[in-house]
Amino acid sequence: MTARFLEGGVAPPAGRIRLTVRQSDRYARQLLLPEIGGAGQERLAASRVLVVGLGGLGCPASTYLAAAGVGTLGLMDGDQVELSNLHRQVLYRPEDLGRSKEASAGRSLLELNPEIHLVTHPGRLTATNAREVVRGYHVVVAACDNHAARYVLNDACVRAALPLVDASVRRFEGRLALYCPGSGCLRCLFPQPPEADEVGGLAAMQGILGPLPGIMGCLEALEVLKVLLGLGRPLSDRLLLFNGLTGEQRLLKRTRNPACPVCGNRPTPARRAEDQIFAGPDPQARRPAMQRIEILEIGPEEAWREMQARPEIQVVDVRDPESYLASHVPGARSIPLAGLPRRVGELDSSRPVYVFCMKGKRSLEGARILLDQGFSEVFTVARGTEGWKELGLPLES
Repeated sequence: MTARFLEGGVAPPAGRIRLTVRQSDRYARQLLLPEIGGAGQERLAASRVLVVGLGGLGCPASTYLAAAGVGTLGLMDGDQVELSNLHRQVLYRPEDLGRSKEASAGRSLLELNPEIHLVTHPGRLTATNAREVVRGYHVVVAACDNHAARYVLNDACVRAALPLVDASVRRFEGRLALYCPGSGCLRCLFPQPPEADEVGGLAAMQGILGPLPGIMGCLEALEVLKVLLGLGRPLSDRLLLFNGLTGEQRLLKRTRNPACPVCGNRPTPARRAEDQIFAGPDPQARRPAMQRIEILEIGPEEAWREMQARPEIQVVDVRDPESYLASHVPGARSIPLAGLPRRVGELDSSRPVYVFCMKGKRSLEGARILLDQGFSEVFTVARGTEGWKELGLPLES
């Protein structure tokens, strides 16, 4: 079979795919699995999968999908190969520096398996082009390190009724979920994009150990193959959390949110994810600049005693959603700092608020936002959740 490298739009193979002798040899170990066999391999050959993001996650995901014999792979990434990519983005070589990731990755994938079709989608994913980009595929893989793109891709897949396999990594931890039609979406778990200081790419902002995105990208490929072949139990109702330092894996049950603005019972047009991330507090809502605002601080032990004695206290965790899911103070509400100005309506300004972050720094900004919005009794908890944990105070997950 002659490899085809197409630009834009999907060209699916015509008719039923029959395995050649060479293909039977190539996929022999998969064909031995009775759950796959020849019929399953032919099904993979007729499948179309889109991978958005060709970085630390997208490289291993696309590699194993190509090697497994997925017939048509769509590739989308508007970046060029940089030297700092090479320690984890295994499709690229030093000679690829400065070249398009789509072209470089496509060449490597075709060298690995010339039997497949590749389709490139030049440029970056936006709210304007997302619906057209996902059209014609069977499964979509979110391998982005840009939160705006992940939310745009989520919304497009919900509207196109497409399964979305979504992974993210940060430092030594990874997260994986499968969002299928009717099983909920990314916004059911995390209604608002994470904090603005993470938008530039998790690996770039906080560092990443190379094998971690490799592990999570391989898990994305495995989840795609399970969906295409109808194997096992896909993660359509669970969230997988992986800790690379301890080797621990946790599965958290998740459900569809009937009030979700995208996949809920009454979906509404969602604001563009880019706007949601970069929008800041309304300057007209701020108090006069000359007015002095005092931010109060409370220690972890005293805060815990007060929280037990005063049920009217509202506890807000302004960390990113992944950290909140891993562990949080009992009764805390997750409102990431970037989304706090838009979500203050979820809190009662007449009741006291205790604000948590990881170490007690971002909670200061969260407290300022609440005070600017008219809250009168706002406390930051000293040393945040780390200080809380050091004292052995209770946590939930």
